Amino acid sequence: MPKSRLLPLAMVCLLVAGLLTALSANHLLALPEAALMAIRWVALLVLAVAVAPRRSLTLWIVLAMLVGAEVGADFPEQAQNLKVLSDVFLRLVKTIIAPLVFATLVVGIAGHADLKKVGRMGVKALVYFEVVTTFALFIGLAAINLTKAGRLDPAVLAAAQRSNNVNETIAAAPKQTAADIITHIFPENIAKSIAEGQVLQVVVFAIIFAIGLAMVSEKHRRSMLEWSESLSEVMFKFTNVVMFFAPLGVGGAIAYTVGKMGFGPLVNAVQLLLTLYAALIAFVLLILLPVALIARIPLKRFIQAVAEPVSIAFATTSSEAALPRAMEAMESIGVPRRVVAFVMPTGYSFNLDGTTLYLSLASIFVAQAAGVDLTLGQQLVMVFTLMLTSKGVAGVPRASLVILLATVASFNLPAWPVFIILGIDALMDMARTAVNVLGNCLASAVVARWEGEFVDDYHGPDLTAAVEAPQPYPQH
Repeated sequence: MPKSRLLPLAMVCLLVAGLLTALSANHLLALPEAALMAIRWVALLVLAVAVAPRRSLTLWIVLAMLVGAEVGADFPEQAQNLKVLSDVFLRLVKTIIAPLVFATLVVGIAGHADLKKVGRMGVKALVYFEVVTTFALFIGLAAINLTKAGRLDPAVLAAAQRSNNVNETIAAAPKQTAADIITHIFPENIAKSIAEGQVLQVVVFAIIFAIGLAMVSEKHRRSMLEWSESLSEVMFKFTNVVMFFAPLGVGGAIAYTVGKMGFGPLVNAVQLLLTLYAALIAFVLLILLPVALIARIPLKRFIQAVAEPVSIAFATTSSEAALPRAMEAMESIGVPRRVVAFVMPTGYSFNLDGTTLYLSLASIFVAQAAGVDLTLGQQLVMVFTLMLTSKGVAGVPRASLVILLATVASFNLPAWPVFIILGIDALMDMARTAVNVLGNCLASAVVARWEGEFVDDYHGPDLTAAVEAPQPYPQH
């Protein structure tokens, strides 16, 4: 059978297996449990054969999640021993966070040391970025507190709390005064902060370091900036390598969770997915649309221009893959090249609307799943920390998951709910990355209008037509 037909066949097999299991569970069909188990394993085997020749990490994660859930359901005692796989993956992830955050923040801040030359446009762009991402943060908080997607069934939560690992993690969070919280933000020893996984302290150190770097002469700044850029690139590749272990980590985490708590947490994960999509739609309609109308951006032309880069971002889950096309698209509707060249790349570090909204949802989901009630102040501290640490990671698929894992650990929350999120992270990543690109495209148009440089009657070349019918190179 051709490889292209194996995946649809596997989907059909999984659907049939799931339907038969559901009918049997509701006493609408009498089948022995052993027969149902055999049918499910055959369906998973077909899926494994379909996924094996493919290089898609997403498909491998989905396969691992399904196999882990089946192992947890069929062999609950043995499945709990597989937690070591998720623990190993978590350790690898924790090694990424400090150098990744440090390098991306230093490059993002000191790399734009020429903001003095850019002048008003740079200030306006940064103000716009922070205002819009703050709205995204609050919409995410409102959505997750409204739906309470992380609230587990009491029986499931009781099973989770019987786990020594979860109990120890939650008990480790002492009562802190406002003075303690403020003091804890600032590092006394950066090596100690890195060793203890204190993400916010690393962020503060990186910001002050970047400001100092931006203040020194070009001769001294250049070498350190190049080193930071190299470190950033290496850590992005390091993240990609670690993510090859994600299927094993997800499979082990799901097997452990289902074996210990049943399928309840997976239902909550689906609720989180629906909450995210609803919140992103609300953000686009309630924030981005009014901003476009206030800035008098021609909506029809704008939508036509961004359709392709947003689609690329949605399909590839990488903002950087859509960047060249997005820049061309904005120029084609009247945004000057100098504005596009500054706002779009800067926005990829400071204007992550979709990622900010996702992180606010996911972080509170983890707390809800762990049965930890956070005050509004505690929620704001956590999501603002996530917003700071996420700067510069828009171009790497699943890098925001790395940030989330490290940050919840630094706030003394358990990691197992994050592994539940990882099972559906690809579907979430598609939407949040698309909104990142859409937000940055709009930001370039808004800043151009704010600067009085947006060309209303400009009609650039038809990019689609140029692709479909490329012109020959000019003769010299």
